[in-house]
Amino acid sequence: MKIRLTKPIVQARGKISNEKGLQQIVREMTPQSLKESMLKKCSYICSDDEAFTIYMALELGKPLLVEGPPGSGKTEVAKVMADLLQAELIRLQCYEGLDEGKALYEWNYQKQILDIQKGGKEDLFGADYLLPRPLLYAIQAKKTPVLLIDEIDKVDPEFEAFLMEILSDFQVSIPEFGTVKAETHPPVILTSNAVRDLGDALRRRCVYLYIDYPSMNREATILMKKVTGLRPILALEIARIMYLLREELQLLKPPSVSESLDLAQAAVSMEKRNLNPLFLNQLNSLFLKTREDQELFRKNGGGKWVCKNI
Repeated sequence: MKIRLTKPIVQARGKISNEKGLQQIVREMTPQSLKESMLKKCSYICSDDEAFTIYMALELGKPLLVEGPPGSGKTEVAKVMADLLQAELIRLQCYEGLDEGKALYEWNYQKQILDIQKGGKEDLFGADYLLPRPLLYAIQAKKTPVLLIDEIDKVDPEFEAFLMEILSDFQVSIPEFGTVKAETHPPVILTSNAVRDLGDALRRRCVYLYIDYPSMNREATILMKKVTGLRPILALEIARIMYLLREELQLLKPPSVSESLDLAQAAVSMEKRNLNPLFLNQLNSLFLKTREDQELFRKNGGGKWVCKNI
């Protein structure tokens, strides 16, 4: 199924500091300070190895390819990086059928036609008529942004090759307009759910990071950080349930951290001290998102099976 992208998805994540540029912030970082800042400022929990990999991508100025199952926190890495670097987050959401025009730029043909009818401007391919899409928006940005290329495994190999060309020097030649080049190369994060194998050329140009579903203790810590009023015992219980569902049932859509957060928030809202079979059966739609998975859950005993095995 194709999803239409009609305009750049631009998410502002803080403001650019007048005192510190992005490059200076990176120079002052260490892997340990990066990990501590991710936790303190963004409540993002990562391991030493993950923090070191992210740090090296920033230090070397290379794209960071983050791969892992859906809902494991890959996109969140880009959001956290934008926050810590005090930069704007520019997001290109990939989908099947995405082409250069939707990712790079388009001309405002309607405005051109109207101005022709009015006998207006002679230069119909000036900046006033250029509609930047996410990639060109990142190249033209006055302040260095963070560029997120989300779910790159959904595009075809031809677009992947085009993307490598853009990322190599961050400049683009527009036939009717001229060459546009970025003053500095922005940090780039690419995410992949491994729907298809990415090309070797792209992988060689990136620093690689694999993010799996968190361990039970790590997920419980995430829940405690994100859900106000959640008791530690209940957080650990929810983390155990998520681990059990992911490992023991062959689900089409295993529950992500987002689903465990929804369950935790529901438990707090309903003032639950612990999770019982009835509660899990009533709210299984919070963590099971297909009819087939809900049927499999019920066939295995539903809430009773879960509570018996955690």
